[in-house]
Amino acid sequence: MFRTMLLARKIDERMWLLNRAGKIPFVISCQGQEASQVGASYALDRDKDYALPYYRDMGVVLSFGMTAKDIMLSCFAKAEDPNSGGRQMPGHFGQKKNRIVTGSSPVTTQVPHAVGIALAGKMEKKDLVSFVTFGEGSSNQGDFHEGANFAGVHNLPVVFMVENNKYAISVPASKQLACEKVSDRAIGYGMPGYTVDGNDPLAVYEVVKEAVERGRKGEGPSLIEAISYRLTPHSSDDDDRSYRERDEVDEAKKKDSIITFANYLREQNILTEEKEKELNEELDKLVNEATEYAEDAVYAEAESSLRYVYEE
Repeated sequence: MFRTMLLARKIDERMWLLNRAGKIPFVISCQGQEASQVGASYALDRDKDYALPYYRDMGVVLSFGMTAKDIMLSCFAKAEDPNSGGRQMPGHFGQKKNRIVTGSSPVTTQVPHAVGIALAGKMEKKDLVSFVTFGEGSSNQGDFHEGANFAGVHNLPVVFMVENNKYAISVPASKQLACEKVSDRAIGYGMPGYTVDGNDPLAVYEVVKEAVERGRKGEGPSLIEAISYRLTPHSSDDDDRSYRERDEVDEAKKKDSIITFANYLREQNILTEEKEKELNEELDKLVNEATEYAEDAVYAEAESSLRYVYEE
């Protein structure tokens, strides 16, 4: 789990450098949310369950089988990009072989899709759970409410996970929600709701595991709110200094799961100094190789943009 979290962080940091160097067009960051993403993913059966990630979910897609090379090919918009063949911006994940369902730019559209997959699985008597993530801002969109209501009515095996990072772009949670917690909304749809420390991957794992088991047993959907903090601006096109103080961001960095989980693993004598050094060297090499490969890869031919628009 720590390896996947650390790989997500290193890829993300590299993406920012590439963007600032003018080599890739856009970054929408996972930094600060890796623990929620990886902890939840490891609670699923990644050989048969479906993931419908939102744009920050680097930790989810890496857990489900995407590689550093896959992500870098997407960043550079190359023909080999498994997400969209270079058609979509970074962060628009999709990979059929790993059951990562294609996401779209309008936020929250993945929620009704996740519910539809769960319904199809139930109708076909398949043993699958549909896992969908979104930000707390998305929990105010109609897609969420319609999807959650449908899942509750039809008792579907869906795990809804809100990654509450405190801001919907520049709008703080206090101006988004009238209720105290996003998970308070669960009761309206006849499902249990849980709020968990999103900086603790083991706590997230535990609550998602329980939700997955409920879904498999035919006990219906669950709503989980994992609370963390977005350590970067909303995207590479955003200046977060206009809406939040540096002191607030600096304070949040003290709870950064990459630091706190590493400390926990050291205390448990799982992560030794030698192992940590080896891990950093291995992942740095992986990211370097992925970056070089993607930068040198070919772009899609212009004519290919006309494909896959209608029936093909």
